[in-house]
Amino acid sequence: MTTAPSTSADEATRPPTPARQRSGWSTLRPLILRLHFYAGVVVAPFLLVAALTGLLYAASFQAEKIVYDHELTVPVGDRELPLSEQVAAARKAHPEGTVSAIRPSPEAGATTRVMLSGVADVDPNHTLAVFVDPYTGEVRGALEQYGSSGALPLRTWIDEFHRDLHLGETGRLYSEFAASWLWVIAGGGLVLWFSRRRALRKIRGTSGRRRTLGLHGGIGAWAAVGFVFLSATGLTWSTYTGANIADLRASLGQETPAVSAAAGGEHAEHGTAGGAGGDAAHGVGLDRVLAAARAERLDNPVEIVPPADAASAYVVKQIQRSWPEKQDAVAVEPATGQVTDVVRWADYPVLAKLSRWGIDLHTGSLFGLPNQIALMLLAASLVLLILWGYRMWWQRGRGSSFGRPIPRGAWQQVPPYILVPLLAVIAVLGYFVPLLGIPLAAFLAVDIVLGEIAHRRGRKNGGGGGTGEVGEAGGAEEAGGAEGGEPAGAVRTP
Repeated sequence: MTTAPSTSADEATRPPTPARQRSGWSTLRPLILRLHFYAGVVVAPFLLVAALTGLLYAASFQAEKIVYDHELTVPVGDRELPLSEQVAAARKAHPEGTVSAIRPSPEAGATTRVMLSGVADVDPNHTLAVFVDPYTGEVRGALEQYGSSGALPLRTWIDEFHRDLHLGETGRLYSEFAASWLWVIAGGGLVLWFSRRRALRKIRGTSGRRRTLGLHGGIGAWAAVGFVFLSATGLTWSTYTGANIADLRASLGQETPAVSAAAGGEHAEHGTAGGAGGDAAHGVGLDRVLAAARAERLDNPVEIVPPADAASAYVVKQIQRSWPEKQDAVAVEPATGQVTDVVRWADYPVLAKLSRWGIDLHTGSLFGLPNQIALMLLAASLVLLILWGYRMWWQRGRGSSFGRPIPRGAWQQVPPYILVPLLAVIAVLGYFVPLLGIPLAAFLAVDIVLGEIAHRRGRKNGGGGGTGEVGEAGGAEEAGGAEGGEPAGAVRTP
């Protein structure tokens, strides 16, 4: 017969060992997990639409070349006609509207584009692009065109679908909302993934929810930097955050410069010089204007904007958005053909260059086909991550229903020295990124109200600590442990 070891008097009177104080990270992790979970659930449908339409847009550059091959390309001839004759051929076929810009053939076998504004049945924000064979003067066709990248109908439709779902300014809120939260979700997921023990990141040999979590976290870790980049660059031309970024750049003197279209004027800041266009045959004519721009080292591709009125100059600007960027621009006096103002890409402020590079990389223009393939892979990764995220939630409910949401109350366990600076950073971000700040404030308000209602019901029913904040914080830790990889022996709660 064995007996239990005796306990000495000293051991009996020894005070219990105090519980180990929780580190800042152990208290912050449940909060990040809860934010990542709820943001993913709420924002994921918007991100899914943005990812699918973004994938289509990245592919639209190559599709456009195939669909509009007849308008875009011609057999290479021996000699190009003077630009003025090409424009005259376009105007003979399409005398409607006014010439707003001309893009001479950028390379052998490419057509010249003559853009007309004020054409009936063409969106006022678009132009009618007339495609002219530079060798013969044959008009190859006319298509509606949008934007500085020269998007034709197919790419324009996909672009607008991605940007605003064809709902106008109201629809743009969807894409800004998705972009505002994408970096938060990606950053939170990256932190959670790298906080897991290395052994629990393995995918090979796992199954069920553990395998889904491994795929979700592994792919997300590789793609997170790309997601943050897409979020940041997408916000630069959004409605509200984009305006805040523009104001910030203006206050720092980092606006994009543009040549002055006024004869002899100093170059201006931000915006496209030139007006709505008029008769392309002002003054010395297009051929001498183009020759003056060539003398200033403005090689192809270029766009010529005719004077808006008698007091304005021609503006010739490079429009290459692929690497290396070509964005030099000059103003040419119509009466004399003399260059009156020059802006060089090399002289752009740092933020102006970064903004230009970021937008062109975001849209797939900067590095051409490799850029577009990378964007398609990022978009496909985001679609898979969203589907895996919902699948994990379903598997957490043991495959019969969605699992229990991450419990509330985690923020109350965060030490003040971490929570106060964190709240200050969130407040500043929320001010500059309103479609992040406003939904986050609304979520916190609803969450606090629901928590108070649950707490009062618990007290009324005599439950007490069962629904209190301590229990909820513990639930958050339990959920954090499950998300952290479900160590052997852990019990999953549905």
